[in-house]
Amino acid sequence: MPLLGQAAMLLAFDIAAEALSEHDDWHTHEHLPERLAIPGFLRSTRWVALQGQPRYLVLYEVDRLETLASAAYLERLNHPTPWTAKMMPHYRGMTRGLCSVVQSAGLGLGHFGLLTRFASAPGAEARLSEWLASDIVARLPQRPGLGSVHLLRGALAAQMTNEQRIRGADGGIDWALLVTGYSQEALAALRQSDLDDDRLYDHGAAGADSALYRSDYTLSASELRA
Repeated sequence: MPLLGQAAMLLAFDIAAEALSEHDDWHTHEHLPERLAIPGFLRSTRWVALQGQPRYLVLYEVDRLETLASAAYLERLNHPTPWTAKMMPHYRGMTRGLCSVVQSAGLGLGHFGLLTRFASAPGAEARLSEWLASDIVARLPQRPGLGSVHLLRGALAAQMTNEQRIRGADGGIDWALLVTGYSQEALAALRQSDLDDDRLYDHGAAGADSALYRSDYTLSASELRA
């Protein structure tokens, strides 16, 4: 199981153009180290879009779902640093999913990632779940160009905090599928074949949206402790 914990937080968002450079500086040198110092936060990866939107995807791997409602995490959200408070108004269209890791197959995290977000159509949840488990998560990691597949599902409602008040209310995530690999072409092709909108809808998904990303920066809590 390549993801490090039983839960994950998935963020997808844009940043105002004039703040892009400062955002990456802040996010790399202050924000990620701050978050990964919270007990239960294990690793984080920032991704940048190559095809599709939004520009940024951030995945936090955490020990368990309760970590994302812990007093230590909420304390940071309610007491942002001055630099964080400065950056929050530049966020656009934030979605933040506090997710359980339903399945995680393959090995490692590839340099390229295809993120597909979707909901289940009414009455189709069981059919969708079976197809994802048997035909997608179990089979894709072995294909040339790919390496791992991670199926996440929103499992916890995010509390309103001071950080969120500054940037505006966050949207949520129902289902998310992250496929990673070493070939940009293989992931782009996957977006047009096994995971295109029509195929997803045929198996019971609704409101599908996808984008292709490259990994930009990864930090682990174990590095901070060292």
